[in-house]
Amino acid sequence: MSTKANLSGQDKAFRDFALNGAIWKVVLYVGTPLALYQSLNQLFKIFDAIMAAYISANSVSAVAYLSQISLMLSALGGGLAIGSSLKISEAYGAGDFELVKKRVSTLFAMCAILGAFILLILIPEAPQFLRLAKTPEKFIAEGTQFFRLELVGMVISFFNNVYIAIERARGNSKRILYLNFFVISLKLSLTALFVYGLKSGINMISIATILSQSMILIAAIINLNQKDNAFGFSLKSIQLTPSVTRPMLLLSIPVMIEKAAFSFGKVIINSMSTIYGALTVGALGISNNIGGITTMPQNGFQEGGSAVISQNMGAGKPKRALQAFYCILLINIIIGAALMSFSLIFLKQITNLYAGNDPQFGNMIATIYHYEAYGAIPLGINASVMALLYGFGKTKLTLTINFFRVFVFRIPVLWALQNYTSCGFISMGIVMAVSNIATGLFSLTIGLIEIKNASLYE
Repeated sequence: MSTKANLSGQDKAFRDFALNGAIWKVVLYVGTPLALYQSLNQLFKIFDAIMAAYISANSVSAVAYLSQISLMLSALGGGLAIGSSLKISEAYGAGDFELVKKRVSTLFAMCAILGAFILLILIPEAPQFLRLAKTPEKFIAEGTQFFRLELVGMVISFFNNVYIAIERARGNSKRILYLNFFVISLKLSLTALFVYGLKSGINMISIATILSQSMILIAAIINLNQKDNAFGFSLKSIQLTPSVTRPMLLLSIPVMIEKAAFSFGKVIINSMSTIYGALTVGALGISNNIGGITTMPQNGFQEGGSAVISQNMGAGKPKRALQAFYCILLINIIIGAALMSFSLIFLKQITNLYAGNDPQFGNMIATIYHYEAYGAIPLGINASVMALLYGFGKTKLTLTINFFRVFVFRIPVLWALQNYTSCGFISMGIVMAVSNIATGLFSLTIGLIEIKNASLYE
């Protein structure tokens, strides 16, 4: 029985634009709202950390540590959304709209299964799981309930990530931006109320996240309630059969492993940093947040660019897909240079937002970030190459790059610095610089090889 799957006039127009319009315009049209979307997300993380720091310095460190563990788990849903959405974009570019609908509906079903499994296993065993992740006992005492709430918010984000990926494939980047702006405004307002007004602890920060993320879920239910539309969700279109799930899982599983391993590596780094004191965890997390001012817009062009590349590959236009990559690369290098300069110029003002009346904490943040900032341009190159590899369906190579980034260029380097130097907490900044620069060079090498082999796709 065939599934009704038609395109709206807007979806038809975007498909034609993505496949035939001026490639610069396509990349900027799709990528710019996503770059702003990612920047807003980073701004939300920064304000979250500032509000956690208002509660106490230990609170900001606990939030930084436990949030990284949550990110490790959320990588499973995020990887599933990224890999599967690339197959949705490919089918969209190829003009197989019935397959688009089957993949959209089945992807939501797979997220529901994954989310239920995580909640049933981890909520009852949260303290034991945190100990397994080498979490300091004082963070477990303060943050177990926070972590449980983070798990609930994470499962909601599984569905939200799928919805955002679908809208991205349709070219509805502006809708993502506007919706996210509303959600972040709500999140910050609720967090400010709970922290400053009601003098609540870190648990209410997570409650604010759950409430705000639920707004995106409601929007997803409304906007995807289009039974005959190729991008609408339908129970009848769910097909948990190998012919539908296998292509999505083959792309998604390497991405899931890649993102989970990358986050797990960060958890290890956080654990290793505790030898310099608990505040170092917070300083490193804040340095990463400041670095996100640069890397998040680059990731926005990575996400948008991978969708454009995938659509053109699905339509049999590899040369045009490569043109999209060159556009993304130039844009991300410009973003890296400009925003790195901005963050360094205003670093004192930024660190004062976090450190308040604690100059030692502020100096620790600034010292670590001075080293981390060197990775802004190399990470822009890395994000561009990742867009190319995702678009080409080479997710095993993206897994390789991120594995090397953490388990070759980062953890062994930090171990060597801790055991053979007397750098102290400055080691955390040095290792970020080394790993980010090495990752940029490594991914560029892989990208050049793939470009040389691009004739294979014709």
